Amino acid sequence: MSDTIDVREGEDFDLEAVEREVRERIEGLPEGDLEVRQFPSGASNLTYLLEIGSWQGVLRRPPLGPIPPKAHDMGRESGLLMKLHEAYPLAPRPYFFESDEAVIGAPFYVMERRGGVVIGDSFPDGVEADETLRRGISRTVADTLAELHAVDWREAGLGEIGRPDGFLERQVKGWISRYDKAKTEEIAEVEPLTDWLANNVPDSLEPTIIHNDYKLNNLVLDPEDFTEVRAVLDWEMATVGDPLFDLAVSLSYWTEPDDPDELKEILPTVTSEGGFTTRRELIERYAERSGRDVSDMHWYTVFGYFKLAGILQQIHARWKSGQTRDDRFAAFGRHVWNLILHSEHLSRNPDSV
Repeated sequence: MSDTIDVREGEDFDLEAVEREVRERIEGLPEGDLEVRQFPSGASNLTYLLEIGSWQGVLRRPPLGPIPPKAHDMGRESGLLMKLHEAYPLAPRPYFFESDEAVIGAPFYVMERRGGVVIGDSFPDGVEADETLRRGISRTVADTLAELHAVDWREAGLGEIGRPDGFLERQVKGWISRYDKAKTEEIAEVEPLTDWLANNVPDSLEPTIIHNDYKLNNLVLDPEDFTEVRAVLDWEMATVGDPLFDLAVSLSYWTEPDDPDELKEILPTVTSEGGFTTRRELIERYAERSGRDVSDMHWYTVFGYFKLAGILQQIHARWKSGQTRDDRFAAFGRHVWNLILHSEHLSRNPDSV
């Protein structure tokens, strides 16, 4: 439980009610009282570690405060995982979904816990991470995404989770709208950036399942071999759409040693240390493993950064209005500004991607 913290103030819930639900819905649990800890990372859905004796599970619920319609849909997320984990074993299996908000104040679901190592902004203490290991992890990140995109989503019964026709156009329109509704200050570069994105939408590739928030610290790695993945986490935004959109989202989290400090501080990651493959090499590895044409990655990459800016802006707006008290989100306004500037620069400089 070393990767967890005490439940944050204001985010606790009725332990007895949760334990009753868990014992009614999951067979064979050991004796003992329920213990709950919180996973501290992530800025969207709240995630908790449940432990009863030797058994462990994970509870997922929406964030506190008002949320946009159709966002943070626990029923959709758990239902998707129930089908997807059969075709893509790296997706954890849900135990049950509870729609009754009376239990903890919001819908939630409980899923299996996949033990392993999650690498954030540094390697675990004592790990000698030479360049061979770092490049091996890089290849694993690209290969695992390519494997997800190889899943036959129709055969997996996931034809109802997305609308692939017109996917990119809706994404552009939708994220521009979300950004506008959540903005807390005027940034001059937003208008030329969003105009460029809207006027240069490429033709979509054949649709696949996409994770929509795929990054290194959403992978649970084997402690004995960091190039082996045990699970892919955080499926709340998964849908059916353009696979290069998924790759671009991943690239927006993959920083390099020579990137500006303003970019590296947004979501700190160990890739900033060096020894990992570059974003360009990740694109090439993905193209090799998937067989897909990546010639339009300039547009996708710019949009990936803008989408990240939109996500952080929505969270910052919730913090600024007092809907959440998590002080981590105070700095998100500055991060949004830097992402917009970076995206707009990339839009005018395709060789910088």
